[in-house]
Amino acid sequence: MIAQACDVPRDGLLQAYVGKGATYTDCFEVMSPRAVSLPELIEAFYTTWLFRMERSVLSIFLRRWVRDSDVRALAQGGDNFAVWQVEARGEAQVLLREQSGHTRSYLAVLSEGDGETRLIFGSAVVAQEGKPLGILIRALTPLHKFYSKCLIRLAERKLRFT
Repeated sequence: MIAQACDVPRDGLLQAYVGKGATYTDCFEVMSPRAVSLPELIEAFYTTWLFRMERSVLSIFLRRWVRDSDVRALAQGGDNFAVWQVEARGEAQVLLREQSGHTRSYLAVLSEGDGETRLIFGSAVVAQEGKPLGILIRALTPLHKFYSKCLIRLAERKLRFT
């Protein structure tokens, strides 16, 4: 399955940031050949080998390990995970706010009715009020897009083989 750019779903929690001044938003999707719940996606996404590397870096900065049990707690309805707080949650989507307030992460599952599920990962970067997005953010956007596609693709693969 190939991950590709997509529009933020019309009723998606990330819509709150689409087209809002100095804010960057993106959204990527991949199809899963089976039904997937939001808790399953959360657990698969944050436990891929690639995100485990990010968790290791976060563990150094936080001075505590970010464990699989932290991921499971978020998947089961918890309000925080590492540096993120749940900003909003629905049955099929969750929007996380990073502690600085400048970034958002969005995960969603959309049933396609034929047993398949669209797995969605999106992001928002919110500039400080009255300031444009920094040049570093714009320069890193291609790498971020590649990383995002890899993350959602790896989550789908993990779900397929578990």
